[in-house]
Amino acid sequence: MTDQNIQKANRRTITRLFIVAGIMFGFGYALVPLYDLICDVTGLNGKTGRTTIEQSVSAQSSKQGEVQREVTVEFTTHASSGLPWEFRPLRNKMKVKLGVPTVAMFYAKNTSVESITGQAIPSVSPGRAAPYFKKTECFCFSQQTLKAGEAKEMPVQFIINPRLSSEVDTITLAYSFFNANKDSAKKYGGTPGEEPANHNAHAHHANHGGGHDHKL
Repeated sequence: MTDQNIQKANRRTITRLFIVAGIMFGFGYALVPLYDLICDVTGLNGKTGRTTIEQSVSAQSSKQGEVQREVTVEFTTHASSGLPWEFRPLRNKMKVKLGVPTVAMFYAKNTSVESITGQAIPSVSPGRAAPYFKKTECFCFSQQTLKAGEAKEMPVQFIINPRLSSEVDTITLAYSFFNANKDSAKKYGGTPGEEPANHNAHAHHANHGGGHDHKL
């Protein structure tokens, strides 16, 4: 082989090496956002959070073209006879896009002359919609204490999975507020047999299914 042929062969080899190096660099660069995405979804390396999950659901829905579908969400409330509170939604209903995080506000006021602690228990109907209705933040996750005459607005943030049946166009989110103290509830005329507002009752309803109403 002549020197000229050897030089040509060397140049071809060098060119190929540069091409391979460029491809490897590009692949490595692409792995960074891919790794971040995997961590966001799976929680690896501590990279997880409610906001990130919500954005992921919304982005996925957008790609599927389903996020434009809307359903009506209605809100109903009830304060037990043993809980001297005014309790109502600030809006009775709203249009909600599937896959998009939505916030609804509720108003509660203690009309008694002493501090009272209550526990809200939610339910979703129709029952077949309940598995697709996910709350990410809710005042029902913990007991709420209001001082005498105190009032406050309480948020609930939720997402409706785009996989919800197309036959469902209206969902009702209902809340029942109970006095967390049995003696206090009795003092304010609580009806015997009314469901106590404690975590055991809440957990019981979280596992209850069937019928027209699904507690969660």
